[in-house]
Amino acid sequence: MLIVTAIRWIMLISGILTATMVYAAIDPEGSMRSTFGETLPAGAPALVIRNWGALIALVGAMLIYGAFNVSVRPLVLVVAGVSKAVFIGLVLSEGTRYLGTAGVPVAVDSVMIVLFAWYLAVAPRTAAPSARAAATV
Repeated sequence: MLIVTAIRWIMLISGILTATMVYAAIDPEGSMRSTFGETLPAGAPALVIRNWGALIALVGAMLIYGAFNVSVRPLVLVVAGVSKAVFIGLVLSEGTRYLGTAGVPVAVDSVMIVLFAWYLAVAPRTAAPSARAAATV
């Protein structure tokens, strides 16, 4: 099936794009302006945005790792998909307020979620022999 053979590249490209959000950890003000078109208040919000950027970059790193390690793909794809769905939900919860600036990330993340779900729905399920033996007991 096409998605099964393409998932490595999908995860690699998705991981690289997702990891670019390390930018928010380095320059939270610039990240807020480019993603949401807003300035960032001084103090604790900058720390939260830096942490947000680092966590998103870690999801990107997980996608890159999962591209080369089949055994972790299901977990990685679920975590990345849920993370992206939460982002999309939060942006859309504001109506059209952020779609002008965050519309492209919302669209790209939506495509990624569909591809991840497609793979998870059709990918062959293989369990380790010990896991299969334990499941039959």
